[in-house]
Amino acid sequence: MPTISVDKADLWERLGQEFSTEEFDQLLFEYGLELDEDTTAEVEAAIKAGLPTERPQLKIEVPANRYDLVCIEGIARALRIFLQKAEPPRYKLVYPPGGESELLTMTISPEVKKVRPLFACAILRNVKFTPRSYASFIDLQDKLHQNIGRRRQLVSIGTHDLDTLKAPFRYEAQPPKDIKFVPLNKDTAYTAEELMTVYESDKHLSRYLHIIRDSPVYPIIYDSMDRVLSMPPIINSEHSKITLNTRNIFIDVTATDQTKLDIVVNIVATLFSEYCDEQYTIEPVRIILPDGSTRISPDISERHTTARASYVNACTGLNLSASEVSTLLQRMALRSRVSPSNPDELLVQIPATRPDIFHECDIMEDAAIAYGFNKLPHKFPATSTVAQPLAISKLSDIVRQEWALAGWVEVLPLILCSHEENFEFLNHVDDAKTAVKIANPKSLEFQVVRTTLLPGLLKTIRENRSHPLPIKIFETSDVVFKDTSRERQARNVRHAAAVWCNKTAGFEVVHGMLNRAMKMLEIPLIGNTDQKGETGYYIKESSGESSHVIHRLEVSCHPDPVYFPGRAATIYYRPPVKAGNTLTGIKEETKTGLHVQRDLEIGSLGILHPTVLANFEIGYPCSALEFTLEPFKKNMNKIWTNDD
Repeated sequence: MPTISVDKADLWERLGQEFSTEEFDQLLFEYGLELDEDTTAEVEAAIKAGLPTERPQLKIEVPANRYDLVCIEGIARALRIFLQKAEPPRYKLVYPPGGESELLTMTISPEVKKVRPLFACAILRNVKFTPRSYASFIDLQDKLHQNIGRRRQLVSIGTHDLDTLKAPFRYEAQPPKDIKFVPLNKDTAYTAEELMTVYESDKHLSRYLHIIRDSPVYPIIYDSMDRVLSMPPIINSEHSKITLNTRNIFIDVTATDQTKLDIVVNIVATLFSEYCDEQYTIEPVRIILPDGSTRISPDISERHTTARASYVNACTGLNLSASEVSTLLQRMALRSRVSPSNPDELLVQIPATRPDIFHECDIMEDAAIAYGFNKLPHKFPATSTVAQPLAISKLSDIVRQEWALAGWVEVLPLILCSHEENFEFLNHVDDAKTAVKIANPKSLEFQVVRTTLLPGLLKTIRENRSHPLPIKIFETSDVVFKDTSRERQARNVRHAAAVWCNKTAGFEVVHGMLNRAMKMLEIPLIGNTDQKGETGYYIKESSGESSHVIHRLEVSCHPDPVYFPGRAATIYYRPPVKAGNTLTGIKEETKTGLHVQRDLEIGSLGILHPTVLANFEIGYPCSALEFTLEPFKKNMNKIWTNDD
């Protein structure tokens, strides 16, 4: 959740009331926000010590989807309406005296499709800024850039002094060598190519250069005199910068996402329209699209939807009439009225400042907030159910308990790891068909979703090398594999794994761990040449050969390079024959007679290869065991499982 800072005295003035810290914390809680910090005590201490300090601030956590609350204007407006000290404002577009024909125009060039294709704009007339409201205006843009704009990659905002410009405007895309202007807070003109070099050392702007650096053309906005307004999403022009004395503001918004574009231009325009001489008025701009069609920007029209009082009552346990629900919604800045054709139905008008409302359940939530969550009646559910663990979780708990009772320590490493740890460090090759990879990893430590539990166990040993030997740890958790047959393109598989680290390899120790787990799972041990055994498990040495034949039964024994050659084994499981009719039994007997393989390879165990230990900086021999628990789980309703 974003945290914003607002001036305490300024907020009290806007609310027309002062609150104690406890009272204001309670008010925010009732509205669904949280007071993170009140800096009054720190400011007073600094003043007593004779230190320079700012005015007391209130730091408030707001929901990530409430873009209308990321500045003091939005919070004060919402709380005044919630406290019933003000009516929800009606935002409106105001045209010039000559009507739509006198609207300023912005022409979009077809070339912008190559770099930043979407554009919106708005005009605020006769604005009066104070130093604090001006700072809030700049801070709102930065908050939107970092939040919904994803650090300007999806949306970027430019604000300009309209009185320094001359319409009509043009939004174009040109080669960087052909763009030259004086950027904000500079006194020298640079080409766009030169700006990329100039801002490489700028701590703030260098973070955004990559967005357009490699594009053959850069977006640029001109007025009718060929003066540059902005080169989005990097920098505005010095010529059109706004100041405290700016009276008319031209807002441009460029984007790669239409939904986010509409949200941002509406939020900026509506929140700061309160500083216009005629409050909550916005002058639109006519945009001429590349295909010659036109549209008016911004679109601040209200969205119309319906909600049922019976639905609100069913979700909250209340017994409110439609008119009572309408009164509650009014406190959340949602205008509504009872439908003339249905007394249970409300006709709700959603303002441009509330893009977070999608469904009737969002309206129900606002009604519950206005009523007060703490006032909702406490009732037992009308239906009673008995919870039960997932079948795979029950199996995991059995293994965890037995291995813990054997003196082993359970660890919980992260499910994400680096590509090297998941493949190269284990002597494995990435076939590009197995691991789910993170598209834009923030760190090299978190590049893929693990396909084996071994990296986490070995990293745990590496970080605990000073621990007395032997180190014996285990984990039962999920690994993830690509699965193109599923809608989500991936599947979770529950694995159990253990690693023994000591001065001797201890293969027999992890073998004993396997036997103990299977005994508690009631899986019998059978011989690897026993074709008559109905069910059970066995291990077979993993050799350098791809397969070998035992009593005319071909058993695959693929060597795993994570283990030392000749010191590893593959674990096989023969599932029981499903109960069925006589024909099913005859089929299974026929398969056995023909030596048809139905045994499943479920895991492996062995002594880890020295190169693997070296990759994880472990100086002692280790033996490892890993197998899947999936074949042993009992059938459950698919809605309770990970199955499709």
